[in-house]
Order: sequence, then C-alpha cells, then structure tokens
Amino acid sequence: MTSINKTSSIRTLAGNSFNNFLLLVDYLNHKYMHTECFTFDGNPYNYFVHKYNTTWKCERAVEIPIIWGLVSQNMNKNILEVGNVLSYYFNFQHDIIDKYEQAAGVINVDVLDFVPDKKYDLIVSISTLEHVGWDETPKEPMKVLQSIHHLKSLLSVGGLLIFSVPLGYNLCLDEIIRRKATESAQLYHLKRIGIDRWVQAEFQDIDGLTYGSPWGAAQGITIAFIKNI
Repeated sequence: MTSINKTSSIRTLAGNSFNNFLLLVDYLNHKYMHTECFTFDGNPYNYFVHKYNTTWKCERAVEIPIIWGLVSQNMNKNILEVGNVLSYYFNFQHDIIDKYEQAAGVINVDVLDFVPDKKYDLIVSISTLEHVGWDETPKEPMKVLQSIHHLKSLLSVGGLLIFSVPLGYNLCLDEIIRRKATESAQLYHLKRIGIDRWVQAEFQDIDGLTYGSPWGAAQGITIAFIKNI
C-alpha cells in the first residue's frame, strides 16, 4: 500500500470513529436526557430510543412504543408479526413472517401464501405493508389491500390487526387510506414536527407529505386498527 493510500485509510478510519462517537453521544442524549413524551389516542408514550436503526431519528420512535404496548399486554395469546422488526428490540415468543429477511425463527413466505393451522389473537406489522406489491417485480399496487384482507381472515373472533405505514412511500396505499378502504379500519395519524418529535394529527395534516424530506424516512404515518368482530 502506498503512503497516499495509507493516509487516506487513516483519515477514513478517523472519520468513521468520530462519526460513531457523535452517534453515541446523540443516542445517550436522547436515551437519558430527553424526557419528553408524545400523546397517542389520549395516552402518553415515551419515544423509543435504540441504537439499531437509530430509532429516535425515524418513525420507529413512535411506532414501536404504540404497538409494543399492545403486544406486551397479550403475551399469553397467539401473536403474528408481519415483517421482522420487534425481535431486534425485544425477546419474546411469537410467529414472524418475512418474505425476504433470513433470520432465526423467521418464516420466509409471501404474506398471501401464508396459511397457518391456527388463528391469531393479535397480528402486528411495523412499516412493512407499504412494500407489499410496491417494491416487487412485477409491481402489483393492489396487493397490499389483498394482504390486509388476508391478514384479517387469520384473526380469531375478537382478534386485532394493527399495522403502521409511512405516508408518501406507496402512493397506492396512500390512496387506499385516503378513501378509508382498509377493511373498516380505525385509522390514526401522526405527523413529524422535527427530527425527533411527533404529534397526533388528522389525515389532511399529513396527506401529500413526501417520504424522506426534510428529516429522513417518514414525515407522517398512519396506524390502523382492524378488529375481527
């Protein structure tokens, strides 16, 4: 290796180390110094802060505490997760399907092809359904709606499906939500008002927001609750 290449490598390592240090400081600051909460459906929640996926900088900050709150209340029931997310942050027994991600305990199957031999009391999905049909080849824009219908059919009587999706990513899904065509879902919406702050909002407050700008990832999310009555 030439001296120029060595110098470049040293600078890169130094830059990475400094960036990692800044990330650690930011993480510790949000973990232990920021005590603000957000409100959802009249209840206060702590923002979720974790180093994996720097949750305080994206929609995970609010999605996970809301959905985990329901999961933690139903640990003794049959739970299915669509999209492998919660296992990165919590250790508990539940079924997980994810078409692409290879991980221990994860069933690699398309959501529409999943036909279990039991019904579920709770099905959850965190920022996953917006990819269904949209990020596939060939693209099938209405596949997400078919998937929501299918997931509802997997619920036990009285069972609950709850999923969160970002606005501005899957335009077909945005239109489905706009028209409230999601299997009689009860819809809630959250709007990002800063890099690490969210407030509950009406759909018109987030309708048309772009995905990614200005703070990265979602600027608005919808959380849907569908009960099998």
